[in-house]
Amino acid sequence: MAENNNAYWSANIRLVTICLVIWALCSYGFAILLRPMLSGIAVGGTDLGFWFAQQGSILVFLALIFFYAWRMNKLDKEFGVDEQ
Repeated sequence: MAENNNAYWSANIRLVTICLVIWALCSYGFAILLRPMLSGIAVGGTDLGFWFAQQGSILVFLALIFFYAWRMNKLDKEFGVDEQ
């Protein structure tokens, strides 16, 4: 039982870490740190770095929420801790 719990939490922490890295890359990397490199790419009448700062990071964050919920439901079923 303890091995199963450790494997479940290990998978959960790995998933959270991956989601946070993607979020940080989009929010801080593309919108702030890499903005000068992305300034030549036009999206919606503005440069890509500005787009990530204003809308892109929010859309990525929303996509990560849905991905996390979907993946956690699969993990819960896989480890037998689902609610049904």
